[in-house]
Formats: sequence, C-alpha cells, structure tokens
Amino acid sequence: MTEPYDIVILGLSVTSSWGNGHATTYRSLIRGLAARGYRVLFLERDTPWYAGNRDEPHPQGAHTEIYDDLDAVIKRFEVAVTRARLVMVGSFVPEGIRVGDWILSIAKGTTAFYDIDTPVTLAKLAEGSCEYLASRQIAKYRIYFSFTGGPALREIESGYGSPMARPLYCAVDPEMYKPVTAAPRWDLGYLGTYSSDRQPALDKLLLEPARQWPRGRFMVAGPMYPDAIEWPPNVDREIHLSPREHAGFYGSQRFTLNITREAMKSAGYSPSVRLFEAGACGAPIISDWWNGLDTILEPGKQVLVAAGSEDILRFLKDYPENRRRALGAAARRRVLAEHTPAHRVLQLETWWREAHDQVHHRGSRAMCVNQPGEIPV
Repeated sequence: MTEPYDIVILGLSVTSSWGNGHATTYRSLIRGLAARGYRVLFLERDTPWYAGNRDEPHPQGAHTEIYDDLDAVIKRFEVAVTRARLVMVGSFVPEGIRVGDWILSIAKGTTAFYDIDTPVTLAKLAEGSCEYLASRQIAKYRIYFSFTGGPALREIESGYGSPMARPLYCAVDPEMYKPVTAAPRWDLGYLGTYSSDRQPALDKLLLEPARQWPRGRFMVAGPMYPDAIEWPPNVDREIHLSPREHAGFYGSQRFTLNITREAMKSAGYSPSVRLFEAGACGAPIISDWWNGLDTILEPGKQVLVAAGSEDILRFLKDYPENRRRALGAAARRRVLAEHTPAHRVLQLETWWREAHDQVHHRGSRAMCVNQPGEIPV
C-alpha cells in the first residue's frame, strides 16, 4: 500500500452504528478532517455483529478498509502507517494492544490513542483487565485523546505517564442533525443501547413516569434490551434507528431523555453522543445530572435536569410550551456554536501542534495551521 495518507485511524467501527457510539463519532470527525483537506484512511476489524448492520459502508471523507486478519493488515498497510503524519488507535479495537504495539513501533508521525470510553478504560486498567490498551503504552502515545475531560485527564498524565491528555468530545454534523417539523408522537423518548448500569435510571426516569401517567406517550429505541423487561403498554419500542432516522425521531418527541452510564457519571465531564445529536436537532432535553454537564449545556436554559419520576412528570405535564420550544432552540444554538466537526478538528489540530512542539522543544512558538500541510510530522 503506497498511497500517502495524512491520517490513519484504527477504530472499533465507522461503518456500523449498531449498538455503539463510536461510528457516528468517527464519521463526524472524518468529515471535518476531509473538509480541512486531510486524506484519511480508516481501518476497521470485521466482526459479525457489525457486518450485518453496516448502515454506512462507505463513510464520506475517508477511505475505509475492512479487515479480518491483523497480520494481513500489518503487511498491507505498513507503508501507509509509517508515512502518515497522525496515526490514531481507538478504544475497544479488537487486538488493540497488539495494534498499538505495531503502530508505536513503526509510525514516524504523531501517535494518538482516542479513548471514546475513558472511565471504562481507566477501570479496566486499574483491574488489569483492559484488552485493548496496556498501561505501558500510554506513555508512548504522544497524545491521549479522551471523551472525558476534567480530573480524568490528570489521572492519565500523572498516573500513567501520558505526555499529553486532552479532551476530544464527539461532534455532530449539522447537515444530518437538524430540526424536523413533525406532530409530536411521544411526550418523552429515549435513544440508547441497553446497558445494565443505565437501566435503573431508565426505569426511574421513563418507565416509572409511564406507569404513573397512562395517558402519556413514551418511546425507547435501541438494541440489546433483555426480553425480561416489562414495558408499560404506553411505551413504544424500536430495536434500531440508523443515524439518518435520528433527526425525525428527535423531532417526534416533546422532550427527549439523556441518560449517562454510571462510569461516566462518576468520572464527570463525559457528554454522550446523544446529547449533542438531540441538541443539534433542537429537541428539548431532559438529562440526569453529572459533574460537567453545565459546561456543555446551561441547566434551566438549554437543558432540564431530573432526579426522579416526579421531576419528569412535572416537566411533561406543566412545562409551558413557549419555554419548551425556547429550551430546544437554545440547546441547538449552543451545540452548533461549539460542537460541530469543524470545531472538533480545530481542537484536534491545536493538540496535534502542541504535541509536536513538545517533542521538538519549540516551547510557545506559534505555528499557523490554517492548512493541514502546515502541521509537520
């Protein structure tokens, strides 16, 4: 493989959003990178659960290769990885430790680990059970991009020796996620894959309100929910929605619910993909509370915070319609002002430049990056 790429990404999946938040994150990022003129190669391990659910087999902005044998990939793409100016390995990549060792041994450009699951990764590292990242590798990656900001970044640097840990949240494509005018079908909806640690919050914030308010209309969309769950009769179910259907889904709700996994709540500063998607669609959001939420959306003006079913029912029954619409519009303005692919790529370039300057002892000397070619290896 001799075609030169500026950036090579080895991630969990970019072709299938089935049961994961990685694909939409990578899609938004590579669209932003392509808009800046970068040539991107994305390498994805073939897995049976994604193979049958590839909702975007050829994502815009990158050349994507699906592989089923790591040895073949190492042989075929060694030149591309060696020549790339930035190589990123993502969390939960199959054989991720071996992938990382390969990248760290041959890449001549900047190397980065992109952790879309930071609290989970840190817990696994502490237990010695992380199958996709070894503690010894963290100090060797020149940048640790994290979906979690706040104190976790200091832990990655001081506890594991990362030269540079920086937040790189998900972004949302405003061309795909935008308001859709529709008559509301549901009073409250939720979009998310089943997670055992998130299910108690779903029960408290959606299923219990549905039980208490039989006239209300509710919706849960997402795969992997156990058959044993007893859904109230006024809760509709959808197993999977492709990203192309998300805007219409958000537009069909009076309010949409954001629920955060316990590991992310404990760490704080871990906004979910769905929070940005719903905000960009102008959907009025009700969320559980976690430290750092107020750095993403302003409670009371851009998002409502609920602790239990009483809060939910109060919002659904009594919240004035004009304030409900204003809440969604304010969230959309905030997300589009700070969390589009263009914003995220500029952040990536800033951290990339900083990592380069650290290695080459350039201190605070400024370097313009208006063109991708101006960031050296």
